[in-house]
Amino acid sequence: MSMTMRNRAAAFIAAGVCGLLPGWAGAVCQIRGTVGVSFGTYLTTDLLPRDSAGSITYRCEGQVTPITIDFSAGGSGNYQARSMAGPGAPRLQYNLYLDATRLIIWGNGAGGTGRYGPVLPVFGVEVTVPIFGRIPAGQAIPAGAYSDTLVMTVTF
Repeated sequence: MSMTMRNRAAAFIAAGVCGLLPGWAGAVCQIRGTVGVSFGTYLTTDLLPRDSAGSITYRCEGQVTPITIDFSAGGSGNYQARSMAGPGAPRLQYNLYLDATRLIIWGNGAGGTGRYGPVLPVFGVEVTVPIFGRIPAGQAIPAGAYSDTLVMTVTF
């Protein structure tokens, strides 16, 4: 076999092997749905905290590294003392938690807060993560609508 024929054969074999290798596909994680944490009507005369829950549903494909989900501190700028703005001067104190016992504040893992993850996602499976909320009792605030805006960051 001549040198030219050997080179052609080697090139043909190399091209065939490359054609058998899987193509690289990027990792994709999507937020598939959310259920907001809605506390309903808060009464200043309530003796017990007002609890609520919501959720985040996500799905990942092609993901081979763990993901985390973080929340910002909101308008207060303080994870330990999140608050909602309303019609009056005092803000309505609340917080979001990773656990149903409402002991681990959901933040970014710094300053005494926790974060969701790191978790290695299962390919193509939707995962629903609960969010637990609480408004402490005994807050003297004016009647009206109260809200806060948080940024959720999914890192993968």
